Amino acid sequence: MRFVFPAAKPVTVPVQDSDQLFPVNRIFCIGKNYADHVREMGSDPADTPPCVFMKPTDCLKVGNGDLAYPSGTEDLHYEGELVVALGAGGKNLDRAAVEAAIFGYAAGLDMTRRDVQAGLKDRRLPWDMAKSFDDCAAISAIRPKSDAGNPQATNLKLSVNGAVKQDDTTAKMIWPMVDALEHLSTLIELKAGDLLFTGTPEGVGQVVRGDRMDVVIADVAELSVTLK
Repeated sequence: MRFVFPAAKPVTVPVQDSDQLFPVNRIFCIGKNYADHVREMGSDPADTPPCVFMKPTDCLKVGNGDLAYPSGTEDLHYEGELVVALGAGGKNLDRAAVEAAIFGYAAGLDMTRRDVQAGLKDRRLPWDMAKSFDDCAAISAIRPKSDAGNPQATNLKLSVNGAVKQDDTTAKMIWPMVDALEHLSTLIELKAGDLLFTGTPEGVGQVVRGDRMDVVIADVAELSVTLK
């Protein structure tokens, strides 16, 4: 068998304190998973349950460094998030199976063309071009779950140029990570290599070229990127 052109290289994320690489299969994201963030975006969390969307794997920016400012927006927003990495999968998983499937955790950024998203919402259209573009998802190295403390109730902090913008606990998720993965496994078969960006707390905002974003998730990981 011959490819028409060379196949893309697999997307991988380093594993902390290891020479291993985590091969990425798919990227799932949860929107509207913190009640205060739902309110700051102008919705009622009682009427706006969490939603799931996807990003392409080749949009990942792995590790610290520069992050490309995307075309097509004048209102780019940061969203600091805890990321869950799966080492196994399955369908219709129970809680024990979900917990066994988790390989580790990372710090992440879900970058959003907020002006594009607002226009798509107004027309009741999918968010794809608001959430999926080059470098729209940044991620730190993955910390194995055995070394990661308690990610289900830990502090998530995001700073822009040293000023704290988001400072909250992952315990406030509407769908905690295990619940979210359990639900997702009823819709599709989860697989080893899947990543789940678990949503962002309140405090999102605009960033411009030259801004540095630092995400610190206590006992999990840190990430630092600069918009170029």
